[in-house]
Amino acid sequence: MLWLSEVLLQHSEVESFLDLEDVIRQRAAAGERFFRMDIKPPFADTPADWEDRLEAVFTAVR
Repeated sequence: MLWLSEVLLQHSEVESFLDLEDVIRQRAAAGERFFRMDIKPPFADTPADWEDRLEAVFTAVR
């Protein structure tokens, strides 16, 4: 199971929401099957619909 909080801890190089989308896409492509969003991303460019966008990025790889 992929937790958003763990992604942020493991990828300290992520500095924007767009960077985060790329990491989520990569993790989904690597075979992660489940994704949980347990915290809100702490970036200034985090959009209001951030949950929908991250879910879309994660499931688009399938």
